[in-house]
Amino acid sequence: MSLVYAGILSHAPGITGRAHLVDNEAVRDAFYASLEKQSLEIDATGAEALIVIAAEHFANFFMDNMPAYCMGIGDKHKGPIEDSEWLKIAKTEIPGAPDLATRLVNSVMQTVDVAYSEEWQCDHGIMVPLSFLTPDYDLPVIPVNINCQGPPLTPLSRVWQFGEALRKACDEQAEKIAIVGTGGISHWPATPDSGKINEAWDRSFLDKLMQQDKDKLLSYVDEEVYAQAGQGGFEIRTLIAAAAAAKGKGDLQFYTAELPIFAVGCTVARFDISA
Repeated sequence: MSLVYAGILSHAPGITGRAHLVDNEAVRDAFYASLEKQSLEIDATGAEALIVIAAEHFANFFMDNMPAYCMGIGDKHKGPIEDSEWLKIAKTEIPGAPDLATRLVNSVMQTVDVAYSEEWQCDHGIMVPLSFLTPDYDLPVIPVNINCQGPPLTPLSRVWQFGEALRKACDEQAEKIAIVGTGGISHWPATPDSGKINEAWDRSFLDKLMQQDKDKLLSYVDEEVYAQAGQGGFEIRTLIAAAAAAKGKGDLQFYTAELPIFAVGCTVARFDISA
């Protein structure tokens, strides 16, 4: 198998941009330690490329052209698109994997329609994870965006199919490939409810995700997600895609709702890679 690692993690901009404002430094540091452990686990697999499945935050697309799925096939990517002082991440170039990414796109599009781009602006959804997982930006990255912003949103059943197609594409390659799905669970960004976290909803979703309970995962309805988890809850799509790619059950390595300044439940988990 060429997929050697699959996991998930949170990506809210406060994780880097507001780290100095937390009230509970011990919990923050435990979260950071879990991210460092995830980085070491990925490195230990010998991964030669990292696929980051993230949400589109209008960095590359807007409502005049919003693909459900897009993969970056450029030889390099730039980020962050946001102000570096705000995000506390310096602007940089990130190596891509154009030949591998093109082969992956060609395989995925046999079963799932996917767009591709040779130019990619990485926002916090990718840059925050990379700042922990590959802080030297020395691992080639293949960015993947799922539209989690502008309805109509891709159905969860289709997200699962996309994850399966991505897994098949990875396993056809000679290179060792790691995948992370990154998003929030419950959160209400850029609203008066920013900082609100529905911990019970988060934990219920994560339990289903770790158990690979496909039927229950695909039974979520966007209107109910919005009511319980905010518009940020639509990003469960990125996490479900990673789970579908892995096929194996998950290990929730870290979760806390005790860092509201980050405006999201902070999560780190990995999945077994199952045949």
